[in-house]
Amino acid sequence: MSSRARVLVLNSALGPLDYRVPHGMAVEPGSIVVAPLGPRQLTGVVWEAERMPSEAEVGDNRLRNLLAVADAPPLRAPLRRLVEWTADYYLAPPAAVVRMALSSSAALEGSRTAIEYRATGHVPDRLTPQRAQALERIGDRQGLIRELAALADVSDGVIRGLVKAGAIEATEVAIDTPYPAPDPDHAPPVLSDDQRAAATTLCEAVAAESFRTILLDGVTGSGKTEVYFEAVAAAIRAGRQVLVLLPEIALTEPFLKRFHDRFGCEPVAWHSGLRAAQRRRAWRAIASGEARVTVGARSALFLPYAQLGLIVVDEAHETSFKQEDGVHYHARDVAVMRGLFEGCPTILASATPAIETRHQVALGNYAEVRLPGRFGPAELPTIEAIDLIAEPPERGRWLSPRLVAALGETLARGEQSLLFLNRRGYAPLTLCRTCGHRFQCPHCTAWMVEHRLTRRLACHHCGHVEPVPRLCPECRNEDTLVACGPGVERIADEVAALFPEARIAVVTSDTIWSPARAAEFVARMEAGAIDIVVGTQLVTKGYHFPNLTLVGVVDADLGLDGGDLRAAERTFQQIRQVSGRAGRGEKPGHVFIQTHSPGAQVMQALVTGDAEAFYAAETEARQDAGAPPFGRYAAIIVSSEDQPSALETARQIGRAAPRVDGMEVYGPAPAPLAMLRGRHRYRLLVHARRALDVQDVIRDWLGALEWSAKVRVAVDVDPYSFL
Repeated sequence: MSSRARVLVLNSALGPLDYRVPHGMAVEPGSIVVAPLGPRQLTGVVWEAERMPSEAEVGDNRLRNLLAVADAPPLRAPLRRLVEWTADYYLAPPAAVVRMALSSSAALEGSRTAIEYRATGHVPDRLTPQRAQALERIGDRQGLIRELAALADVSDGVIRGLVKAGAIEATEVAIDTPYPAPDPDHAPPVLSDDQRAAATTLCEAVAAESFRTILLDGVTGSGKTEVYFEAVAAAIRAGRQVLVLLPEIALTEPFLKRFHDRFGCEPVAWHSGLRAAQRRRAWRAIASGEARVTVGARSALFLPYAQLGLIVVDEAHETSFKQEDGVHYHARDVAVMRGLFEGCPTILASATPAIETRHQVALGNYAEVRLPGRFGPAELPTIEAIDLIAEPPERGRWLSPRLVAALGETLARGEQSLLFLNRRGYAPLTLCRTCGHRFQCPHCTAWMVEHRLTRRLACHHCGHVEPVPRLCPECRNEDTLVACGPGVERIADEVAALFPEARIAVVTSDTIWSPARAAEFVARMEAGAIDIVVGTQLVTKGYHFPNLTLVGVVDADLGLDGGDLRAAERTFQQIRQVSGRAGRGEKPGHVFIQTHSPGAQVMQALVTGDAEAFYAAETEARQDAGAPPFGRYAAIIVSSEDQPSALETARQIGRAAPRVDGMEVYGPAPAPLAMLRGRHRYRLLVHARRALDVQDVIRDWLGALEWSAKVRVAVDVDPYSFL
């Protein structure tokens, strides 16, 4: 056992540091330790010295002792290799990546207990109606005082009064209570021939216990979830762990319900909405191997699984899998690499696979399993384009007469409708009709969005909010402010005016901000308590409502604005996904797409259903331009609260750009969002041929430069956002 250890401490500004291992302390690569740094104590991970070079070797006599080893399993070699790869590929500090693996500090503190409360069976002499209600609803359940109060729908004071009266008692419990084990044979589904063949292929990949990436390409409503659930069941039978990644936290609750129906219990959930105690319990269960199936957002990818046997990336085409701050990783691609290091299969499930994924299939790097038709009697919906030039809405409205008529007919039949507009709030811009003043965020180069439900103007980039003023702040005139353009709230108001008897739900990240709110929405839809949903991209995927038969896309051209190279592909995916919400039961579905460009290639592909022709044309255009997946992009973003400093640093980086064959550097130029959260921003774009190791070039290029401490330079490899 070595007397010194190289430790990667959780400080991105520092490289690996060497420490002495005191006598009697046992550490190994992956051990989570507490190390001194000046007067502070930092958490770190012991690393192989040969894999993590240190800038300066320090003699043994100058080393400080490690202070403690955490009561948690060491990070396994496959996870350490993933940390190294992610840091190298995305040009991120290794400590920033390790921090994602150690995302619950409480989980490192060892076994702990908590005080919970339960009924004793004693009935107090003073039994008020609220006390009686509490005892009846609590029954034999136990929990924290606030949890029992919420369960009984009474105040905390009522529960505390029952404790004093002896009707409820305190009990000490271990907070890391075991999770129920999913039963792979609880409720196996009846599969079609196509589904059974696909499931067999996926189960064989799990049984092989070796790395393989498989694209599960199935149309919306084809039963992709049921198919990959069979692979999940195979992994559970083999005693292996499973990770399922979802793109949105709002999708977690519907997924948990489907999982419970299939396996008899819920999986372990991991997302930003968990309390600290829930994160601790989940982290420790995952690290010990007790958690058999984990479902979560992209951050779940870096958790310390003890014996990972399968990774599933659901809705793998979703751009929300790309992290846009901190470590700029893409969870879909990192999931494939984790599968490689763990030696297990990775399934990418999608109805509209990304061109990058389809290209890997064409090269033979990924296998493909297809589900060409919907399950059972359900058929794909009919899709029609509405030319807004030929069939304009009435003045002051945004829904064309044909779509309004279809909404009325659907409502009369007792069926449900969905109107899709990927724009939150009431209106994207508010201005003064007298002087032309436009409300702009004070911290960002962006217009303030009016939200009438909360009577606020909000910036969707930095979160700044302010009340809607009564007077124009510039000309001081009253009642001159006018909302320009539609958001979902404005469409909901229009629908309410057209159909006052309809029950309308607005579904955006403003209204569905947690799994619990998503579950409430699903319950209302399934109970038939909602007639018309008006929503953003949050409703385009993952939901299954058999009585939803009409989908209207309010502004299909919205996603085509701007210079995003993936604009057409993203628009196709989004509208194809939202169209897939219609007609998922026995009733036929209809989709109307409102557009000013019905002849555009993407609109023609959506109406005709000819996805292959669209993808072929898009792929050819990318190849001609040398764009991903045939070339490589990397963005360098320079920002500072001081505009001259940001500009000078950006110019310094641009002047020092190396001349490399097969690589071009464009910029610097002001970013489209020239100011974000109070920081002035400039961008450079690196465009390179596929074979060039662009990370090494950028690392050497930026490593040779120095800039002011008040300037921040970030690198985004394989960027998805060009703002």
